[in-house]
Amino acid sequence: MQIRIRTFEFAADYPAVKSLWETTEKGVRLGRSDVPAELEKKLQRDPDLFLVAEAGGRIVGTVIGGYDGRRGMIYHLAVAATERGQGIGGRLMDEVELRLKAKGCIRCYLLVTTDNDEAARFYERRGWLRMDFVMPYGKDLE
Repeated sequence: MQIRIRTFEFAADYPAVKSLWETTEKGVRLGRSDVPAELEKKLQRDPDLFLVAEAGGRIVGTVIGGYDGRRGMIYHLAVAATERGQGIGGRLMDEVELRLKAKGCIRCYLLVTTDNDEAARFYERRGWLRMDFVMPYGKDLE
């Protein structure tokens, strides 16, 4: 099956992307920033960093990259369970990393949920290093 990596198109892709995220058994946790209004804000900043993998006319993978002008961040790498093991996650990561580099990003971060050993191994094989010298914090501002 041929896989096409392309930029997310909000109106056409959101329902399928949301469904993929909701059915991903671990690693993707949906929150307030995943509702349409918040994703539209993301698309105003750097729409070229929100990617989908498409096969046979359906979305089988996603990744969101962010860049603040100094550092990059990766969110919501997800591949449909039926399509895993075909290199889709790697292709999505290759493309988002390439696009981040093109913007001048020299350092990038991502978070892996504590229940997702498979994801940790995937990223480590790709050269990502676990940073055990920091503790992630979060705060809702609204």
